[in-house]
Amino acid sequence: MKLKVAVKDIVNEIDGSIFSVTVSDGAKVTLPESFSSEIRSDLVKLAVASARANRRQAYGSNPHVGARKPMAGMKHSTEWWGKGRGVSRILRRAGSSRGAENPHTYGGRRAHGPKVEKDWSRKLNSKSKRLARNSALTATTDIEMVSARGHRFDDDIKQLPIVLGNYTEVIDGKETEFSIEEFNHGSATRKAAAIFDALGLGADLIRAREGRKIRAGKGKMRGRVHKTPKSILLVVSQTGGLSQAVRNLPGVDVVAAKDLSAEHLAPGGDMGRLTVFTKDAMEALA
Repeated sequence: MKLKVAVKDIVNEIDGSIFSVTVSDGAKVTLPESFSSEIRSDLVKLAVASARANRRQAYGSNPHVGARKPMAGMKHSTEWWGKGRGVSRILRRAGSSRGAENPHTYGGRRAHGPKVEKDWSRKLNSKSKRLARNSALTATTDIEMVSARGHRFDDDIKQLPIVLGNYTEVIDGKETEFSIEEFNHGSATRKAAAIFDALGLGADLIRAREGRKIRAGKGKMRGRVHKTPKSILLVVSQTGGLSQAVRNLPGVDVVAAKDLSAEHLAPGGDMGRLTVFTKDAMEALA
């Protein structure tokens, strides 16, 4: 059975730096068949694991070959004493009796370290990827699953997902209608935050902002200092004004409908992400 949801029409009355956003239900739209798929958590986890594995970059040691920079544990000037001296036949530091370069010597190279040629990728059939995406789309319509994932929203929201329709700005009594995906003028990020708050999703933005914390482990030394909880996922038909307006909000991600995957809808393999679609994006998914 195909599901129907009411499109949210938005009116923003602007008085200087104050935004008064009003949301009303417009005409209902029929969700594509992909929103009525079977929920397969195993397939979603498999698709997410495959996507993450395919992004892994090769890493490993840099062997000392020719004029290359030597790898760790190989940065010594060494000599070999030869046979018949009653000691193990390993290289020694020049002018010293200390062993060098061998893996079982102090300060030597790493034994059996990671190899650059190792292939981390995990193949997955395109049909399985599509089924996983459709399963994750279906999960976005289940309020209990979205709530169980940790997202917060107003109690008066009785139906998900949320679909954005017409957008109108009222300035000094003059109404101007914009395409919701193209508006990006004059405090656009603040306007987007006000729209999400009027839709009843403001609590989730607060959860993401207050949940930002310093990462544990060595990742904080490698440009990944902070971790921010995942908040709203905005799906648009094409990246442009609206995507630029919301991408600075903590935890909010934006993706074009053609690029939508199971990993966007179920980060870490956990289904039920709080998702907002534009009307054009919903038509692109059909």
